[in-house]
Amino acid sequence: MSETVLYDYWRSSASYRLRIALNLAGIPYRAVPVDLVQGKHRAPDHLARNPQGMVPVLEIDGLMLTQSLAILDYLDRTRAMGLLPDAPADRARAQALAHVLAVDIHPVCNLKVARHATALSAGQGDMPGDWMRHFIRPGLQAFETLLSGVDQAPYCTGSAPGLADICLMPQLYNARRWEVEIGDLPRTLAVEAACANHPAFAAAHPDACKPG
Repeated sequence: MSETVLYDYWRSSASYRLRIALNLAGIPYRAVPVDLVQGKHRAPDHLARNPQGMVPVLEIDGLMLTQSLAILDYLDRTRAMGLLPDAPADRARAQALAHVLAVDIHPVCNLKVARHATALSAGQGDMPGDWMRHFIRPGLQAFETLLSGVDQAPYCTGSAPGLADICLMPQLYNARRWEVEIGDLPRTLAVEAACANHPAFAAAHPDACKPG
């Protein structure tokens, strides 16, 4: 079987998701850093992997896969990870939790968008911090409310980590990085504590993957 290679950046939320999932699936991989700050994602060799110039890119099973949610779905289907419940209603609720984080909050709070917003602000206010807090806190408040409709035991949707947990931990890392108030979100923090104690999550944390 060919080597699995993850092209990622240590602080990228989408890359963080993939590291968690690969660890949960027990898939050994080689990490190849793509430094977003230095613009390495715009280099010809990376654009050949992903025309969008984004991370992560996962080379696995003879494929070159992009878009973290699509890759997570591939891993779930090919490695039987059980990231989503089988019952249609439960599955929809679990996907909604994940999408609050990965589809609604993350796209407007990534590096490219935040930099553009900072440039447009012409140095007014605390940018990009104001921008990040404006979107992250309401999103996490909504996530907290949605959690009240599912059974936490102790993860977002059950006794084993799932898609929502994989998407949550990178967003909480970002929340703390940008000093977002999250102390009043007890359900969310309970899930975070459970995930933080899981080896697959701990090994995927940016502090454990930072180059050098």
